[in-house]
Amino acid sequence: MAGGLVALLDDIVTLTKVAAASLDDVGAAAGKASVKAAGVVVDDTAVTPRYVHGFTPDRELPIVRKIAVGSIRNKLLIILPVAMLLSQFLPQALPYLLIAGGLFLSYEGAEKVYEAIAGGHHAQEEVAAERGPEFEKTMISGAIRTDLILSAEIMVISLSSVEDEPFWTRLAVLIVVAFLITALVYGVVGIIVKMDDIGLALAQRESTFSQTVGRGLVTAMPKIMSTLTVVGIAAMLWVGGHILIVNVGEAGFHWPADQLHHVEHWFGDLVHGGFGGVLSWTAGTVLSALVGLVVGAIVVAILHVIPKRKKKDAAAH
Repeated sequence: MAGGLVALLDDIVTLTKVAAASLDDVGAAAGKASVKAAGVVVDDTAVTPRYVHGFTPDRELPIVRKIAVGSIRNKLLIILPVAMLLSQFLPQALPYLLIAGGLFLSYEGAEKVYEAIAGGHHAQEEVAAERGPEFEKTMISGAIRTDLILSAEIMVISLSSVEDEPFWTRLAVLIVVAFLITALVYGVVGIIVKMDDIGLALAQRESTFSQTVGRGLVTAMPKIMSTLTVVGIAAMLWVGGHILIVNVGEAGFHWPADQLHHVEHWFGDLVHGGFGGVLSWTAGTVLSALVGLVVGAIVVAILHVIPKRKKKDAAAH
């Protein structure tokens, strides 16, 4: 009896050690996957605040919260099942899904550029300031759609870093990454959009230093938000173009990716040391953004510009 109890305890200890080792493996893999996806996380953080721009302060955090909830749903209910099934049974289909995502991001970025040039952006800000509930729903839906593409890129990049792991380890890693990345991105976004309120609170304190910092934050935030809007558009073009270049290569057409690597190496070899790496990255980023802008502009022309001109010509006749 005592021997059986000892054996049972030994089994429990062994299982505990295995479980702990598995958790360590998942944690290490999730950390590795999160680092690998860090570039897209930066883009996601830059893109989101523009969807809150123009709304009154009392609506900012509720909008961010709704987008964050939509992001978690995107990752867990749409992307995770599709990614796991495809990685298990049809891994060759993943590049084509990412190409579609790259086209959508490029289109979104180019459409914002087109609206800015055509003057539609200012009208949009005016409607946002009126806090129309239907417009708010439209902005949240647009943010969640954009998040779907960025989240898909994050999850697929994370999946690629653990593709040799067992099925259940991959699943656990992607779940951890989904919650970790969402908390990181939308936590930072929440801080960014409420920074002016923090500045106002500091400006009302008795400390001269706090008042100076607070007034500086209040003065700077409109410019920071406008800058983030521009950075968000540029990020969509960059990520969209990069997704297209890389995954067109994964699908079998290697010329664009080869040219991108050639340009990066050429700029990287211009100078020695760490600055060469910075120059190489910058050249690759600019080239990817240009590809995203050109491809996105073609889609915008097909969906917006050409139909509008046809309507004008039909009305003129």
